[in-house]
Amino acid sequence: MAKLVKNKLKLYGFNNLTKTLSFNIYDICYTKTQEDRKRYIEYIDEQYNAERLTNILTHVTETIGASVLNVAKQDYNPQGASVTLLISEEEIPLYVVDPSCNRGIITPIRKNIVGHLDKSHVTVHTYPESHPQNEISTFRVDIDVSTCGTISPLKALDYLIDSFDSDIIAIDYRVRGFTRDIDGEKHFIDHKITSIQDYISEDTINKYTLFDMNIYQSNIFHTKMKLKDINLATYLFEINEEDLTTHEKNTIIEKLNKEMNEIFYGMNIE
Repeated sequence: MAKLVKNKLKLYGFNNLTKTLSFNIYDICYTKTQEDRKRYIEYIDEQYNAERLTNILTHVTETIGASVLNVAKQDYNPQGASVTLLISEEEIPLYVVDPSCNRGIITPIRKNIVGHLDKSHVTVHTYPESHPQNEISTFRVDIDVSTCGTISPLKALDYLIDSFDSDIIAIDYRVRGFTRDIDGEKHFIDHKITSIQDYISEDTINKYTLFDMNIYQSNIFHTKMKLKDINLATYLFEINEEDLTTHEKNTIIEKLNKEMNEIFYGMNIE
């Protein structure tokens, strides 16, 4: 896996480059009945509630070397959750922090918090989804990490992948704006990158089918990933694999593959 190289450029003023990572995963599950689908969504809501998502994003913040200024979180009814973290490249002294910021400490009397815009933020939203016709339930997570300065969201990729049961992963990375060196020359990127895959561990890459679409002249990078092997037992919700016939197993695997391929290729498959 590639290592992020510390910025050795001598800059004039602050590093004004904005680095944004959009991380999107899908977890697929076989849910045979309407009751199974209902219980699956309840399970997902319990497993990935706002509190757990906040812990994940806080760890992401620590991994990229930033500090939390403010946390806003919300569990939704009937399902789903959202969390937003306002972060800074360096820890800010208490006397400088806006008094409306909570530095990640949420008190009972302060359940709803309005975040202030700053140079960096981390957000997550969840989307449980199902349909009775194909007996498949899907859980989607969207995470965005946007930073300025020398810190980079790419450092958190492996942790994010390992934090979820990721069957399909879509990752976008973009560097926007420019910064200047001491001679006034513009720099539109401050680190080497040929692919997002450069920042994913080899063990993870070996588990997935991957393809890239990159626009190098615009510093836009895209990688999509699909898990290679289906271990049926891990996709069954409240069903034991040994209770299924060979025909039932093959039918379920076909449905799982169809769902994963449609999401991976972004089209309906007849």
